[in-house]
Amino acid sequence: MGERTEIADDESIAERWRDIVRGIRDEYLDSTHRFPWVVGFSGGKDSTVVAHGVFEALLSIPPSQRSREVHIVSNDTLVESPLVITHLDVVTKCIEAAAQNMNLPITVARTHPESDKTFWVLLIGKGYPSPNLTMRWCTDRLKIQPTSGYIKRNISQYGAAIVVLGVRRDESQTRQRSIDKRRNDRGSNLTPHTDLTGAFIYRPIVDLTTDDVWEILGSFHAPWGGNHRDLFQLYRDAEGGECPVVLSQSEAPGCGTRNSRFGCWTCTVVEKDKSLQGFIDSGNHHFKPLVEFRDWLKAIRNNPEMRQAHRRNGRLSFDASGKHIPGPFTVQARKQILEYLLRVQEEFGARLITDEELDLIYQFWTTDLQQEKGLADG
Repeated sequence: MGERTEIADDESIAERWRDIVRGIRDEYLDSTHRFPWVVGFSGGKDSTVVAHGVFEALLSIPPSQRSREVHIVSNDTLVESPLVITHLDVVTKCIEAAAQNMNLPITVARTHPESDKTFWVLLIGKGYPSPNLTMRWCTDRLKIQPTSGYIKRNISQYGAAIVVLGVRRDESQTRQRSIDKRRNDRGSNLTPHTDLTGAFIYRPIVDLTTDDVWEILGSFHAPWGGNHRDLFQLYRDAEGGECPVVLSQSEAPGCGTRNSRFGCWTCTVVEKDKSLQGFIDSGNHHFKPLVEFRDWLKAIRNNPEMRQAHRRNGRLSFDASGKHIPGPFTVQARKQILEYLLRVQEEFGARLITDEELDLIYQFWTTDLQQEKGLADG
């Protein structure tokens, strides 16, 4: 009895997967428009299933009908968890090589924050306090702006763009309400993006459960070669979960919560980084200095001795109750953070901050010290 049930389940997921690939194929061949697709690819389970489905759909279409451009776009915040970014690098290179060999209209791209808006430049250079739930400045600068900028460039070139995302209704009640609110009553698979004018969202796996996603990944080989075994191992080591593709402030709460356990190794929004600790527990002991640095960075955030009294605009700020709101980290505190980071970098044995970031940090320090001197002289 158990064996027959297992076979029936296999047939069910196979049929469900065929329906999804067929739906992606039909949407791609929609002749009412030729807007390019931008597939948000984090390298996590959901975006991998979407990229897998898009790849299979394209292979099922005659070359003469593959006229719509497809961009598989990942984002590197430059402070990604090292094992996650390594996995992303490997997979995107495989996708790019296979797409070229199979003559598929796929462009693989990687977005990054602007040089003056990286995590280290803002935190150590300008003294932004470590991000928390009420001041999550990192999501906009590191994630939303770089990927939204890429999409906007395609919109300006073609008039519109279709953003293909691996969001699902069962991820959370908040996500379910958001999807239900945006469902198009006219029967279209596309819904306008709330923040990007000219962009439409397509969610091909919206009704899959988490079990469905894992079953698909475990049942079908990656169309760009190999299997998804490394992804399974990554989740096991990180104790599950990933930070999602984020394109708007309304989606920002999914970044840095208990539902998203790997992403930026510097994330001080979460109370404890279970992801990095999971990697350490699974044998990656060289991550320990990163965890210790992150914990220290979170602990010093509200230390009044490390914060300036004035905001960067030179003004004093107070909340509604009259309590003083401290400004950025002092230049002395920023120097202390950088010194600690450079020690961690040396111990870790891999680059954590770039020379360009260091140059910008020193420039901001010089400017701030000159302003402080001016205020003191005044």
